[in-house]
Amino acid sequence: MTTHAWQKSSYSGASSECVEVRLTDGLIELRESDDGDVILRTTPTAFTGLLHAIKAGELDHHA
Repeated sequence: MTTHAWQKSSYSGASSECVEVRLTDGLIELRESDDGDVILRTTPTAFTGLLHAIKAGELDHHA
């Protein structure tokens, strides 16, 4: 099993309230730093699609 270290955005600074991401066995894992027991797993393709949608503002109406 290949597991990389958790990474968080540099925008988070010293805050512990952020989303962390890592690659594990070809899957992307996401967790909220203050609730590390809950982990969402997805494929790199689906994660890329999510990032593109966020950057394009396609999800802004959900706020």
